[in-house]
Amino acid sequence: MESEDRQTRKSNLRLLFEALAVGLVAGIVVGSFRWLIGQILAMWQKGYQAAHANPLLLWLLAGGVLASVIVAGFLVKQQPHAGGSGIPEVELQLQGKLQLAWWPVFWRKFIGGVLSIGSGLFLGREGPSIQLGSTVGQGVAQGFKASKSDSRVLLATGAASGLSAAFGAPLGGAMFIVEEVFHNFSPRVWLNALAGAIMANFVVSNIFGQTPVLAIDYKHSFPILQYWQLLLLGAFLGLIGRFYQWGLLNFSHVYQKIPVLPRWLHGIIPALILVPVMYYLPGYVGGGNNLILSLNQIHAVNILVLIFLLRISFSIVSYDSGLPGGIFLPILTMGALLGAVYGQYMVDLGLLDQKLVVNLIIFSMAGLFSAIVRSPFTAIMLIAEMVGSLLHLMPLAVVSVAAYVVNELLGGVPIYESLAGRMQTKEDNDYVGEADQLTVSIYEGSQLADHQVKDIAWPDRTLVRVIHRGQKDIIPDGNTKLLAGDLLVLEIDENQRGLVYDKMASLQEAKE
Repeated sequence: MESEDRQTRKSNLRLLFEALAVGLVAGIVVGSFRWLIGQILAMWQKGYQAAHANPLLLWLLAGGVLASVIVAGFLVKQQPHAGGSGIPEVELQLQGKLQLAWWPVFWRKFIGGVLSIGSGLFLGREGPSIQLGSTVGQGVAQGFKASKSDSRVLLATGAASGLSAAFGAPLGGAMFIVEEVFHNFSPRVWLNALAGAIMANFVVSNIFGQTPVLAIDYKHSFPILQYWQLLLLGAFLGLIGRFYQWGLLNFSHVYQKIPVLPRWLHGIIPALILVPVMYYLPGYVGGGNNLILSLNQIHAVNILVLIFLLRISFSIVSYDSGLPGGIFLPILTMGALLGAVYGQYMVDLGLLDQKLVVNLIIFSMAGLFSAIVRSPFTAIMLIAEMVGSLLHLMPLAVVSVAAYVVNELLGGVPIYESLAGRMQTKEDNDYVGEADQLTVSIYEGSQLADHQVKDIAWPDRTLVRVIHRGQKDIIPDGNTKLLAGDLLVLEIDENQRGLVYDKMASLQEAKE
């Protein structure tokens, strides 16, 4: 037993070292990705400013934007999984429903993302950063000849590192992967994802400095007697979030009905819309972080509403074109705008002090993200890190939970799971693969809790190898009783991972 414990510790330390290597490389890759996008976007903005004095330049810029999206679209045509945000792909890979070679996705996502996001389209860098990080995790795992189980941990670690490097938010990056992508609070996943995210954040901090990405200056706590405003705001965000989910999932049908353009050239449509927007409103393009930082200076509700309508419509048009780019930062930007709209409206009604509008801008980012992505813990932690203050944790939680509940009542679904569900994945029903492992947490109230192993209708060829219960590892037999909080290590066939994942998810549903 002592020899096994020593071997386990050695294996865990090796995995931690590999996770740090993933974080280091992901930090360099995503830091470069982030820097290039910023430089290219600034170049385009300067070009459009110069075009006001030289109309001929505008035609050259329009041609340049079209060329950029055509190249990016061609890269997606070569490798379809290099398009979009990449988060649905990461989810499917971790569930065993999708297998991708890392290098063909990596370089196409990097170049295509720089071209499409850097052009000023309303796309975020965070989704591609997560996928870039995950491909780095795959590459490092391949280089170290990691086991299948360790490879998945390193893939998740790379994804967390990518988000951490994109936003300078290591805790939010690790929490997002655990809560939304991996759906598993396994200590091995959590510890290594956090280690990689911290390393990635250390790398980008040396490139961009330690100032938070959204360093919004505010000095006043939100008064307790005004918390009813937070419930109203949360309900408002839940409603808008449901509309955005519907629009994002359904507007792609409009693209499918365009007979002239093949799928890989759909990026031409948002590119043509972008040219006049960039010409007249250069400060409102891109992911939106600079817009968020300037919102507290806009006090006219009608102007804020118009900017929001532009952001939400063009975000949907941009994303559904299939170009490489995410919705993460655009969601935060729309949330900030809705907070400003609501806050300024309440100020005009005499129900809110002007100095508190900035608070609502911050709270609304978390609220809309919670409603659309359905990850409230990530929303709270991410915004706290991005703003660089813990002063607002309680109101952040109130708005996030209220928005989540309202979106749930309206029939909302997690957006990334919905996008993953639209992808065509192949499930092999032949049991011909090597032995693999799947880790499953038992939730309170699930059909697994308080039942003996022999009473569970386990998926075919699934063996419960170990039960992690607190600090103990239990080798189960048929009479072993499963408890809420247990972590099960299942031995499965590698070709059935996706199938077993779905069956175990159905067993986790609450008892009737």
